[in-house]
Amino acid sequence: MQPTMPILAFANPAAQLAAHRGAIDAAIAAVFDGAVYIQGKAHDAFERAFAAYIGTQDAIGCGNGTDALVLALRAGGIGAGDKVIAPAHTAQATISAIRLTGATPVFVDVDPATALMTPALVEAALTPEVKAVVLVHLYGNPADAVTVRQLCDARGVFLVEDCAQATGATLMGRRAGSIGHAGTFSFFPTKNLGAVGDGGMVTTQDPALAARLRALRTYGWDQQRLCQIDGMNSRLDELQAAILGVKLPFLDTDNARRRAIAARYDAGLGGLAVDLPHVGAGGEHVFHLYVIGLDRRDEMLAHLKSHGIVAGIHYAVPSHLHPAFRPFASGALPVTERLAGRILSLPIYPELSDADADRVIDAVRGFFDAR
Repeated sequence: MQPTMPILAFANPAAQLAAHRGAIDAAIAAVFDGAVYIQGKAHDAFERAFAAYIGTQDAIGCGNGTDALVLALRAGGIGAGDKVIAPAHTAQATISAIRLTGATPVFVDVDPATALMTPALVEAALTPEVKAVVLVHLYGNPADAVTVRQLCDARGVFLVEDCAQATGATLMGRRAGSIGHAGTFSFFPTKNLGAVGDGGMVTTQDPALAARLRALRTYGWDQQRLCQIDGMNSRLDELQAAILGVKLPFLDTDNARRRAIAARYDAGLGGLAVDLPHVGAGGEHVFHLYVIGLDRRDEMLAHLKSHGIVAGIHYAVPSHLHPAFRPFASGALPVTERLAGRILSLPIYPELSDADADRVIDAVRGFFDAR
């Protein structure tokens, strides 16, 4: 029997807004009533709160997650002629940010179980020309930043943790974004901590790096508004900071709910010809996305849609196969290329009910039962 109420997508930012609407409206009103609309009290308070949450000395707000990556790389001295290691299995923003600095991406394959870059894969790609590594905590699953940081420090390589999908994830008790030289975050509305618009953040334990980041995000100004370095304009909007400040205290609870839904999926989909998410040792996944792998993926996508369930594909075309990035590819990446044809993101967000999660499970199981 087909459901009467569709599950619209793999994410539902409107449901999260509704859950906190009263407090968010009050925070927005406070901004409207204030006299500062750029980098005001809400912005400064959220930067402090976010740094405390991640466990870093500094958090530097910016316009979006892509800008966060660009700023972090530029603050680390990365630019034209440098090579930067990154996974090909990632959102294209990761690679676009590298190119926006003028650097060249070095595409690396991923582990077939976790879909993450491993220390061994990074080490194999570390040539003398490599000046930075962007380690992506994909889907909310933390990569082994501890070991990769050790590899980078031994070679004088700058490590950026791309935490756009992993706000709140931990590795060996440490938050993603507190282990590398810099951590970058996106507050796009569908993220675990989402704004009602764009927003980004860079975290760091290095005061000198933080000072450079603050200058770079605002034209390269010093305190006298003189451009000492070639900067840009990328600031976290005061309204978005106010909204994020309301939502941050609920992030751990929301992430726990995501893990509960993921556990329900794991149990309900067990025994099927489906690859379920795998978490590495010492990691705590926050399930920005719940991604399975299977043959006949496109048929499953259509089957779910016919049952009112809109799944997603993250990501259908590997980064090294995009026309803009093909010139930087040095060969096939078999794991990444195989994953791209099998992956499917099922609905997951804190407001998803157990009953709706069970509808998803029943629909997936029904696909196999009909074979």
